[in-house]
Parts: sequence; structure tokens; C-alpha cells
Amino acid sequence: MNQPEPDTAAPTVRPDDARAAAAPARPDPWAELRAFTPARIALGRSGTSLPTAEVLRFGLAHAQARDAVHCALDVEALQQALGGPGMPPVRPVRSAAPDRHRYLLRPDFGRRLHPDDAAALRAAAAGGPAPDVVFMLGDGLSALAVQRHAAPLVRQLLARTPPGWSIGPLVIATQARVALGDAVGEALGAGFVAVLIGERPGLGSPDSLGVYLTAQPRVGRMDAERNCLSNIRAEGLSIEAAAHKLWWLLQRARAIGGTGTQLKDESDRLLP
Repeated sequence: MNQPEPDTAAPTVRPDDARAAAAPARPDPWAELRAFTPARIALGRSGTSLPTAEVLRFGLAHAQARDAVHCALDVEALQQALGGPGMPPVRPVRSAAPDRHRYLLRPDFGRRLHPDDAAALRAAAAGGPAPDVVFMLGDGLSALAVQRHAAPLVRQLLARTPPGWSIGPLVIATQARVALGDAVGEALGAGFVAVLIGERPGLGSPDSLGVYLTAQPRVGRMDAERNCLSNIRAEGLSIEAAAHKLWWLLQRARAIGGTGTQLKDESDRLLP
């Protein structure tokens, strides 16, 4: 039985394929734009899916965000970073949340000061002059942000303290929400409390620090009575700019008698 001869003819090349193969590769017009933003743009595709490199980058960003939420604040290391000649005393406190699991499930626990620590703060403040402002450093939803940026920001703030302002003790709070600063400020009799706290991490921003400023802090203050500076980190608002803005807000708040919706950040008008 005769076997068919193998087909040894060269494959047919269509004119369109030949032109496409010969055409020079064009640069991706999105490549330059990606250099100006950390946003996830121009990811490309592989068939109907994302390229493997983008899938891996997304997985890394997601893992970093989860780690930021769950990692514990190293209070001892932060105390050491805040130490030195001329620095205010440091007082660690806890919220009513006994652990990270219940802190995440019960936000209200993170807004309440532990009774023992509330009593200790009141005892420390008894008989002394009330401070104009207290800085509270809270782990929030990113202890990483506080560990990296809070001490440098505090040092900038202290170096820029205007004449006539008194600074209370530096309070380090664990399992803390923003409103915990109201209880801390009230216990110390402070005129203002500035809460330096780890913000909810995003994909690509696991170490973002926020500052929330409240006048006449007391338990029950509303979010509308606060001012916020957000995204304090190398890729966002710089430490120096944040310190400038916060002192501008503090001085303006003292002049108008309050914070929140009545206080607008116009500090950029003073920048050179």
C-alpha cells in the first residue's frame, strides 16, 4: 500500500502577516504616564487575563495591606525613638479592645480608653497645668505607618512649636481608633488633641499615616468636629509639610475657637 508523501512545502505566509512581522514595535503610550502615578493603570493583558507580572504585583500589594492591618506596634522601639533630651514624657495606654481580633470586630472597643489607663492619665495630670496640645500616637489600622513616620513627625512638630504653646505627654496607644484621642485628651485636660494614627492601608500604600485634630477633646465628639491630614509618607504628604500644616491648623483653631467644619486648611497660602 502506497503511503502519502509528506508535505514538505513551505508554509504559506500571508501578506498581512509579513507586514506585521516586519513592522517595528511601537512603544506603549501608557508607559510614560505610569511613571507619574502609583495608581494601577495600563496593566495590559495576556489573552483575556492580566499579565503574570501584574497578577504577582497585585498579590504582593494585597499581602502587604493585610500584614499592615494585623502586625503589632513595637511600643518599646517607638518609645526609644521618642526619647532624648528635651522630649516630653511618653505614656503608653491601651484601648478597651483586649486583642487585635476583637479590635477589628468591635470598632467601639478601640474608641474607649482602658479604665486603668484613664485613671493613670488623670492622676498624672492632677495638680499640674493643662497642656495646650497632646499628641497621641495610635497603631490604628497600620502599625507600620506609625512605626515608620510617627516619631519623625513628632520631632518636626516639637522643633516647630510656636512660642506660648505647651505640649503634654506623648501618648502611645495600642488597639486604637481615632476617637480614643478624645478620651486621652479629656483625661489630660488638653486644649487640643492631635491623633497620629495608621490609616486603612490601600493597595500600594500600606504605611500611610493620618493626623486627626480635635479642639476641646471629650468623649462623644463627632467626626465633623475634627480636621484630618492624610497620606503622610514618602510617596504622599511629606513629614515637613505635615508639620507645617498641623501647626497652621492649631494656631488657626485657637484663633477661631474650634476645629472641624468651621476650620479650613489654607496653610498652602503661606508656603514660598
